[in-house]
Amino acid sequence: MSDSSNRRSIFLASFMTLIAAGIGFAIRGGILDDWESTFGFTKTELGKITGGGLWGFGVMIIFFSIFADLVGYRALLIGGFVLHVASAVLTIAATPVFHSFGKDATYWCLYAGMFLFALANGLCETAINPLVATLYPQQKTHYLNILHAGWPGGLIIGGLVAYAFAGHHSVLSHVRWEILMCVFLVPTVIYGLIVLRQSFPKSEASVAGVNFGQMLAQLASPILVFLLVIHAMVGYVELGTDSWMQDIMKASIAEWAALLFVYTSGVMFVLRFFAGPIVERTNPLGLLFISSVIGAFGLYLFGTSESALMIFLAGTIYGVGKTFLWPTMLGVVGERFPKGGALAMGLMGGIGMLSAGLLGGPIIGYKQDYATAQALEQSDAAVYTEYVNAKQKELYVLPKISVLDADKVGALKEKTNPTPAEAKAKSEIESATIAGGKKALELTAFVPCAMAVCYLLLLLYFRATGGYKQEHITHPQVHQYGGDEA
Repeated sequence: MSDSSNRRSIFLASFMTLIAAGIGFAIRGGILDDWESTFGFTKTELGKITGGGLWGFGVMIIFFSIFADLVGYRALLIGGFVLHVASAVLTIAATPVFHSFGKDATYWCLYAGMFLFALANGLCETAINPLVATLYPQQKTHYLNILHAGWPGGLIIGGLVAYAFAGHHSVLSHVRWEILMCVFLVPTVIYGLIVLRQSFPKSEASVAGVNFGQMLAQLASPILVFLLVIHAMVGYVELGTDSWMQDIMKASIAEWAALLFVYTSGVMFVLRFFAGPIVERTNPLGLLFISSVIGAFGLYLFGTSESALMIFLAGTIYGVGKTFLWPTMLGVVGERFPKGGALAMGLMGGIGMLSAGLLGGPIIGYKQDYATAQALEQSDAAVYTEYVNAKQKELYVLPKISVLDADKVGALKEKTNPTPAEAKAKSEIESATIAGGKKALELTAFVPCAMAVCYLLLLLYFRATGGYKQEHITHPQVHQYGGDEA
C-alpha cells in the first residue's frame, strides 16, 4: 500500500475512535433520565457516574503518554479496541445487577463500565493526537481540528439515536438503554479492523532521537504549565457541560433537547474543517481568546433564556464558542513544544479529561441539586418538605447541601394518574428542576471568562517576545512520512 493510501487509512481509523467516543458520550447523556428513574440516582450520583466516564480517560492518557513512543501507536489502538468492547459488556450488566444486588452495586457497575469506556478512549487519544501531528507535521493545528471533528460527528449520531429512541420523550420508540449503549461498537469495529491491517509511523520525537529526559525538559516550561491549567478549564466547560446538556434541557424543551445537542454538535463538526484558514488570518491564541468570549456568552444565554427560540440561539453561540478550544490547544502544544512528543500532548488531553470527570461533571450536577432544592423551597415549602432527602449530600470539600429524594421524585414521575396533590407537586418539582439546571449553566459561564483572561495574557506575552511562531524539530527524517512500526 502506498504511503498516501496508508496515511488516509490511519487517519480514518483515528477519526473513527472519536466517532465511537462521541456516540457513547451522547447516548449516555440521553439515557441519564432512564438511569435516574429506574435505579433512583440523584443528579450528584449521576454526575459521578458520568465523571467516571471522563476522569479515567485523563489518567490513561497521562500514564500511557509516557510509553507511547516506546510501545507504538498501533499497540495503543488495539488496547483501546479491547477496552471499548469490555466496557459495553460491563455497562449492559447493570440491570441484572440491580435486580440481584440493588442500587449500590448498580452504581458501581455503571461507574466501572463508564470507567472502562474512559480508559479505552484514553488509550486511543494517547495515540491519535501525536499520530496525526506526525502524519501532517506542517499543518498540525488544521488537521488536529479535522481529526477532532470526529468527536462532534459521533455526538450527532448518538444525539439522533437518543432523540429517536432514548427516554420517555423519545419521538419514535422508547428502546431499552442497554441496546442504545451498544451503538458505539459499530465505529469501534471499523477502527479495530483498520488498525489490525495497517503499519504505523513513528513519532517525530522518536525519529529525531529525542529522549525521555528532553521530553521532560519541555514540560518544565512555564508557558506549557500555564497551558495545562487553561486546558483544565477547557475540559470543565466543554465536556463537563456537554455531559449534562441533554439532561438539563429535557426539563425545558422535552424531546427537542436531543436535537439541540445534535445541532450544537453539527456546528462544531462543520467549523472544525475550516480551522486552518481561520488560524492563518489570526493565530491559534487569538482564535482561542475569541472562542472563550463567545462560549461564555452562549452559556450565560442558556441560563437566562426562556423560549425555545432563544435556547437554540444560545446553542448556536455556545457551539461556535466551544468548537476550536480543545483541538487548537493541542495544536498549540504540538507547534510550540514538538520535542515534548506524545508526552506533552498526552498531558494536555489528560488534564482536560481529569478536570471534566472529577470537576466538571460532578460539580455541575452538585450545582443543579442545590439550585433545584433551593428553587423548590422558595416556590412551595410544603412540597419541598415532603420530597427533600433527609440526608444531606456532599462533594469533595464543598459544603453539604439539601437535595431532593431521587427515589420519591422518580416514583412521582412514573405515575400516570397522579392525585391533584401529586400533580401539583410534580409541576412544582419540574419547574424547580428547570430553574436548577439553568442556574448551573449560568454559573459555568464564569469558567470561559477566566479562560479568556488567560489567553489574553498569552497574547500579550508573545507580542512582547516577538510574536507566536511554530517550532520545528530539525532532523532530516522528521518531515518525511517514514519509520513504519513493525
